[in-house]
Amino acid sequence: MSTPWYRAPSLPVTVLLAIGPAVAVAQFRTMAPAVTAVFALTIFAHWRLHRALPWPKPTPILFAALALLGWCLVSALWAGESARGVETALSLAALVVLGAMAARAVAEDDPANIRRMGLALVGGLALMIALLAFDHATDNLLRRAVRGFPPTSPFLGFGLKPAVSVLALLLPLVLAVRVVPLVLRLAVVVAGLVVALWLPGDSAKLAVMLGLVAAGAAYVAPRLVARGGAAALAALFVAAPLLFGAGLARLADLSALPPSAAHRVLIWDFAVQRIAERPVLGWGMEASRSIPGGDTNFDAATLTRFGLVSAEERAWFASPNAKRLPLHTHNAALQVWLELGLIGALLAAMVSTAVFLGAAGHPPALGAAVAGAVTGGLSFGVWQPWWVGCLVLACVVAVGVKRSEPLQ
Repeated sequence: MSTPWYRAPSLPVTVLLAIGPAVAVAQFRTMAPAVTAVFALTIFAHWRLHRALPWPKPTPILFAALALLGWCLVSALWAGESARGVETALSLAALVVLGAMAARAVAEDDPANIRRMGLALVGGLALMIALLAFDHATDNLLRRAVRGFPPTSPFLGFGLKPAVSVLALLLPLVLAVRVVPLVLRLAVVVAGLVVALWLPGDSAKLAVMLGLVAAGAAYVAPRLVARGGAAALAALFVAAPLLFGAGLARLADLSALPPSAAHRVLIWDFAVQRIAERPVLGWGMEASRSIPGGDTNFDAATLTRFGLVSAEERAWFASPNAKRLPLHTHNAALQVWLELGLIGALLAAMVSTAVFLGAAGHPPALGAAVAGAVTGGLSFGVWQPWWVGCLVLACVVAVGVKRSEPLQ
C-alpha cells in the first residue's frame, strides 16, 4: 500500500525545495535552520510510518565526514576560540547525521512521492531564477524590502552571490527529474545559467558554468569525471600550501585585478605563511577568526611586492574591510590546512574523494559536486552552517532523484 502524500517522509524536503530557493534569495542564512528542521521532520515522518528510526547506512561519505569533524573537535582544544570550535564541530556533526538519516528516509519513500519532490525542485528553482532576475533588475527591491529599505549600498547587489551559489549547487540535479519533460528541464537550466551570468559575483558564475559542464561531460564519460574530480580535489587538499605558494610566487603584479580579487590573493598569501608555522596540527578549529595578525591591514611592503602601489589601491587596502584574514581564507583547502593542519587536509581529501566516487554513474550529482567544490574553493568559509546545510541538502536530493533515468 502506497503512502499518502501528506504522510510521506519526503514531504518536508519537497516543501523546502518548493519555497527554500526563493527564501534564499531574500535571506540566505535562513537555510541553516530550515534544513535542520526539515531533516528532523523527515526523520519523524519515517518513524511515524515504520515505528523505527532511519538510521544512516555506513557509507564512505558518512565515515569520512564524521572523521573530519571528529578531528575538528579535537583541534578545538588548542584553538584561539575553543568554545566556538567545539560548538561548530558538534553542530555540524549533528547536521551530517540528520542529513544521512533523512537521505535514507527519502530513499525508502514511495516513488510517487519522490517524483513530487523532483517537481518541487524544478518549480522552486524556476521561482528562484525569476526572483533573482527581478531583484537585480529593480536595484535589489526585494532584498531591500526584506531589510526595511536601508540606504542603497554598492555591496547590496553582491549579496545575491550566496543565492546564486545555492542555485549552482541544485541546478544540475534538475537534469535528473525525469517526470518533467526534457525541454522544460533544459529551459530551467538555461534560464538559470543566463541569470547567473547577468548577476555580479564571478565565483558563483563559475560554479554554475562548471557544474553544468561537469554534468554534461559525465553523461559521456561518467567514470572519468568522477575519478578525475576525486583525484584533482584530493590533490588540491593535500598539496594546497605548496600549490598556492608556488603560484603566488609568480604573481608579481596584481594591479590589473579588481581590488576585491587582489585582496583575496593577498589573503591566500597570508594564510600560506601562517600554515607554515603549524603545518601538522594547524591552529585549531575556527582559528581563522583569531589568527595572529589577521585583524590588521597589509603593510606597505606586501602591497609593493604585489604591485599595488597606486594611491587608489593603497587607500582601498587601508579600509577596515581589507584585513589580512577577515574570518576565513576564501578557499576551503587553505582554511582546512590553516585550522586543521596536514591531518585535517588528509581527512578532507577523503571526504572529497568519497563524495565524487559516491556520485559516479549519476551525472547530475557529479555536476552538483563540482559546483560545490568550485564555490568552496573561491567563496565561503568551510564551516558556515547555511552553506554546509545546503551541501547536505543537495546530497539528500541527489539520493532521492537518483532513481530517475538518465537524460534523454
